[in-house]
Amino acid sequence: TNSQIGGRRNIIINGAMQISQRSTSVSSLNSDGYHTLDRWKMAFNTSGDITMSQDSSDTPNGFGSALKISTTTADTSIAGGEYLLLQCLNEGQNLQSIKKGTADAETLTLSFYVKGNANATYAVELSDDDNGRKVSKTFSVTSSWNRVVLTFPADATGELTNDNNNSLVVRFFLHGGSDYTSGTLNSNWSGSPASGSRAAGIDSILDSTSRTFHLTGVQLEVG
Repeated sequence: TNSQIGGRRNIIINGAMQISQRSTSVSSLNSDGYHTLDRWKMAFNTSGDITMSQDSSDTPNGFGSALKISTTTADTSIAGGEYLLLQCLNEGQNLQSIKKGTADAETLTLSFYVKGNANATYAVELSDDDNGRKVSKTFSVTSSWNRVVLTFPADATGELTNDNNNSLVVRFFLHGGSDYTSGTLNSNWSGSPASGSRAAGIDSILDSTSRTFHLTGVQLEVG
């Protein structure tokens, strides 16, 4: 950058989980929508439920807040179409530097700090909702805070609209039925991911009422 100020690199808003204007904690949660942390939306298709909260008591060094999900009702009988998703929706006008859908399309790197109460594997999907294209990566969770860094390939197909509508979703799969988990992971951009490929290989946060998931420091950047 020739020692110049480079501007805001992080595409994610409220990735440090500092702002929670609606509520700092909601229990017995099983409905779609924004409930606690600003910009972080839940989506449910399961009989299980969770507590979602802003946690300042357990964070990695350098961060004052984290998003915490705790299972309050387990769901161990998983139907094919079930899911539990944590999502961040991003407006197209904030994504033009990705150059998606052009010959100059950029790779994207997603990084975040994550912790659970036990070892687990989950998936994160980038979903181009303008063009119906998706790509996924899995990541590991342990009982200690770890920083995860995932690089997604460039996509020269499907431009993102330059407006204030949702264009790109960062979607964490924390629970899924066979419709999402039974195949081979969709690790390259696809307009029609095979059945079972979007979150293949993940565990379920709903497999026990003792499960927890902490997340903070979420950053999505070009390159």
